[in-house]
Amino acid sequence: MFTSLRQARLLVQASHVGQRRFLSLHEYQSVQLLNSYGIPTPKSIPAKTPEEAYNVAKNFGTDELVIKAQVLAGGRGKGKFDNGFQGGVHAVSNPDQVKEYATKMIGSKLITKQTGSAGRICNAVMLAERRDPTHEYYVAVLNDRVTQGPVLVASNQGGMNIEEVAAKDPSAIITTPIDFDKGLDPAVGLDIAKKLGFKGETAQREAADIFASLYRLFKEKDATQIEINPMAETADGHVLCMDAKLGFDDNAEFRQQDIFALRDISQEEPSEVEAQKANLNFIKLDGTIGCLVNGAGLAMATMDVLSLHGGNPANFLDVGGGATPETVKKAFEILLSDSKVKSIFINIFGGIMRCDYIAEGVIKATKELGLSIPLVVRLKGTKEVEAKEMIKQSGLKIIPFDSLDEAAAKAVELSV
Repeated sequence: MFTSLRQARLLVQASHVGQRRFLSLHEYQSVQLLNSYGIPTPKSIPAKTPEEAYNVAKNFGTDELVIKAQVLAGGRGKGKFDNGFQGGVHAVSNPDQVKEYATKMIGSKLITKQTGSAGRICNAVMLAERRDPTHEYYVAVLNDRVTQGPVLVASNQGGMNIEEVAAKDPSAIITTPIDFDKGLDPAVGLDIAKKLGFKGETAQREAADIFASLYRLFKEKDATQIEINPMAETADGHVLCMDAKLGFDDNAEFRQQDIFALRDISQEEPSEVEAQKANLNFIKLDGTIGCLVNGAGLAMATMDVLSLHGGNPANFLDVGGGATPETVKKAFEILLSDSKVKSIFINIFGGIMRCDYIAEGVIKATKELGLSIPLVVRLKGTKEVEAKEMIKQSGLKIIPFDSLDEAAAKAVELSV
């Protein structure tokens, strides 16, 4: 049953191959949302400047705090800033130390195992009270393909990589289907809390209430996943959500405008943001061959063939079935914005998409953008003959192919 959790993670990654990514929130935004549903967390306050962080710490009410860099990436604690400062999460004990650390974090890029070498900019920090748990748990609400509905996934081994827990001890994962309309039955929630090992009636009741509230948030806000890791039982017998990762379905943006207003595009690849504006399905990669293809399946196959010939795609780009010459030109602009691109490979199968539209866009982009790198084109299907004639008559240095294999091999050769 743990497959449901893995599938949720894969969906978040796979959504990059769609026109929109599932929205992710910063930790401080997630905390505020949890609190709005009555879900208890350690007291937490964000700050966007070192001076603001200093004032927050000065008036927090306790000196025992944790400062956390607000960057949309995992592994922040073990990350490193581009200015050499080590770690995106630190225990701090006075306002001056808070200001010192905030100065090193805010405005710098944090590099973690999830960001790649470029890192991501830190525009804010969050100060949270230190609460020492006696035990840590894992809880998530997500959609499960097997039961075709929402489930609560829980474990008494929280505070660590849950995939590793599932691999080593599958019995440590408790998965409970949730009735979509009625939510989690209080008696069922209490039973889960007992099975997880929460001590005392107060902690068990609080945990059950949190389970129910998490599902209510999940449903009402059109979330794709809500992950609490860890959920902690404290020494005084209470339960707190210590850290949260929330994702939301972009298809629900029209009715969740307050949530989507929280989107931070500074945490996203700029070229992907531009592509989204043009309704292009684009993911930036690390290779040297720019790819422009129609259809996600053909795009994936194109990338595979390039790799088979020893090449490295610079991107995933699916122009879709409704592309226009203007859309194609915009795609070229995005491809050419990557200085690592040494050749461009266009692979179009004209079904809904007309090859002559692609050819028109290619010719227009080549002329207007002053294209200087090699361009390999393979067009098959609707209006193929007309498209090839347009390219031939253009007099431009565009290398046409009928064979996918031969075209890919040429694109790889020209990218070296």
